[in-house]
Amino acid sequence: MQLSAAAGAPGVPPAPAAPPTVTLPAPPIPPLPERIRRLADLTQNLWWGWQLDARELFHRIDHRLWEGTRHNAVEFLRQVDPDRLEKRAQDPDFLERYDAVMRRLDGLADTSGTWYASRYPELVGRSIAYFSAEFALHRSLPIYSGGLGVLAGDHCKEASDLGVPLVGIGLYYHGGYFDQQIGLDGWQRDSDDPIDPAVNPVARVTGTDGAPCLVPLTISGREVQIGAWRVMVGRVPVYLLDTDLDVNHPADRKLTARLYTSAPEWRLRQEWVLGVGGVRMLRALGINPEIWHANEGHAAFMYVERLRETLAGGVTLQVARDQIRSTSVFTTHTPVPAGHDVFTSEQLEQVTGPFWNAMGITRDQFMGLGNHGPNDPRFEMTVLSLRLAGRVNGVSARHREESRRIWRWVWNNLPAAEIPIGHVTNGVHLGTWMARPIRDLIGESLGPDWESRADSDAVADTIRALENDRLWAVHEGLRYLLLHYIREEARHRWRDYWKDPAKLAGSGSLLSPNVLTLGFARRFATYKRADLLFRDPERLRRLLTDSRRPVQIIFAGKAHPADDPGKRVLQRIFTAAQDPTFEGRVAFLEDYEMHLAQRMVAGVDLWVNLPRVPLEACGTSGMKAALNGVPQLSTLDGWWAEGSTGENGWAIPLPAAEADPEQSDMDQLFRLLEQEIVPTFYDRMPGKPGAAWVHMMKSAMAVSVERFTTRQMLQTYVTRYYVPAAAGEALPGDSPP
Repeated sequence: MQLSAAAGAPGVPPAPAAPPTVTLPAPPIPPLPERIRRLADLTQNLWWGWQLDARELFHRIDHRLWEGTRHNAVEFLRQVDPDRLEKRAQDPDFLERYDAVMRRLDGLADTSGTWYASRYPELVGRSIAYFSAEFALHRSLPIYSGGLGVLAGDHCKEASDLGVPLVGIGLYYHGGYFDQQIGLDGWQRDSDDPIDPAVNPVARVTGTDGAPCLVPLTISGREVQIGAWRVMVGRVPVYLLDTDLDVNHPADRKLTARLYTSAPEWRLRQEWVLGVGGVRMLRALGINPEIWHANEGHAAFMYVERLRETLAGGVTLQVARDQIRSTSVFTTHTPVPAGHDVFTSEQLEQVTGPFWNAMGITRDQFMGLGNHGPNDPRFEMTVLSLRLAGRVNGVSARHREESRRIWRWVWNNLPAAEIPIGHVTNGVHLGTWMARPIRDLIGESLGPDWESRADSDAVADTIRALENDRLWAVHEGLRYLLLHYIREEARHRWRDYWKDPAKLAGSGSLLSPNVLTLGFARRFATYKRADLLFRDPERLRRLLTDSRRPVQIIFAGKAHPADDPGKRVLQRIFTAAQDPTFEGRVAFLEDYEMHLAQRMVAGVDLWVNLPRVPLEACGTSGMKAALNGVPQLSTLDGWWAEGSTGENGWAIPLPAAEADPEQSDMDQLFRLLEQEIVPTFYDRMPGKPGAAWVHMMKSAMAVSVERFTTRQMLQTYVTRYYVPAAAGEALPGDSPP
């Protein structure tokens, strides 16, 4: 089914008379026993991924297979022994749990009792479009690279929990991001990580005739048809755009092949698909959002397509801009220049063609939406977003100040305090990132439904009152599970393709369960300084191999395929992990993704974050660790600048004005480890927790629950951004010229 994206004028195209629907394919799993046949329905909504009782069903059927499939529910039901299913279909206890889960799954259709519906009943049904170049929804759907995608996934999950009527728009990267393999020389090799729709809860969006729903978009002078897949994230549908269709030219089919390709023209084409194609797909589906939120500048062409629609109503460009700005939200995520897409005007024109003609404006007016001035040959996606979104925010208080400094020129260099960029500090989704044993421990005091019922202050009070011995025992269990997982992964890789013993030694197989364990896992960009400790290798060696109070460090993360400096940092860490003089106290874990991240943030003792100030916009990995009672050691950047209390971790102080910041940060890092952190951790009797350390663990958990979950984050977006936009309230500050 093909739909004309230009149908209907002026303004917004009307919904089609017979709106397209999502037709689920036949379940890619064998028939299930009738009594539990709706397990197949459960797998088609990623809601199960953060519901303990839903995950428990799969675990009870076959816990080894559940772990072996890395918690992929679709793949699990494809492989499970039918005899196990028949046995559970006759188990009264299992059936009681199954029925309770199915009642809750069905209850997702009713939003009347949610936070959003009870607070804003007049806005129920008025949707919010959320555009993002990546979504980390589950590790089996590798359409994410790092923090931006994880934030987008957590945003959608929390929107489902709160009943916020969000609709996600992204891209279906059928080649995934990439699988990471490290050679013996330590150099990262990249390979495709293809997505198999048969083992993922994705469904083709089709029309009433059963054919794929398609919308046309001209790219580089050729018409390209765009289809979509839908994945349900609780109550939130996420539509993933796809050009890999038989009707398209072979070159155009590859447009959505990989996430974040290095070629700028290719990336520009993808962003044109995401922004313009995303708006057209929503229109084709009969979805006409009232609020439009771009998660970073990759999606900024969404504003341009809506500008075209509005101009079709015969209004002036300024009036159209004002209308678009009044309903648009833009979140900027980085102060690092490489994080802001910049294209030449020639590249833009080659991809978009004379799109300004369709808009009824001049080429200079079109280019002026994203450049610095009439003679500037560049077109910057963040600038486009700042000019067409009336509500703009950074992702931490410090990032707000940095963003105001960087982008003052857009507002003709007004004083920084007058720049209308606010902030909503990122948060993390508790149901996704707090480990089950921790959730169960809190539930002993607050009841099994505490996550949806208890307020954050009550949860924090409960955490602070936990028995030291109980919390420590749970944490030690999680550390043991992490190290067990690391050993099993090393065993499998050794069996399947590792041939050199050095790879085995550096994989974490020599880590000890009773040693202070540091975790560092994130994208290997140079400003994140994974190698800061290795700049004084002898001092590090003494720290790691101390006979009475040893330390071990687990590293994981990927460098962007085009980031050779980041790859060199990774290579240095990987080489150190194989150095026998470090005695196996350094490990590098290959192919970092969500499943490993969940284990790491719960199983290490201390989370390490070393960004060069002020280049870390937020840094949510430390929040995830804190939810599990893991304190953080970090420079005072991103969320840590506002989250560090002195009791929930350690802060590397800002260097003196005259000091070398690199040397100062390294010296302070070693000083804190040697003089404070290591002594505090080991200040305990055998088998007993140290009071000071457990107090730090409790504080880390409590502060994170009180201030740094997606619940607080999304409620802030709703009250400060979404509701004012829906109500037509005045915009903060003047429109940028």
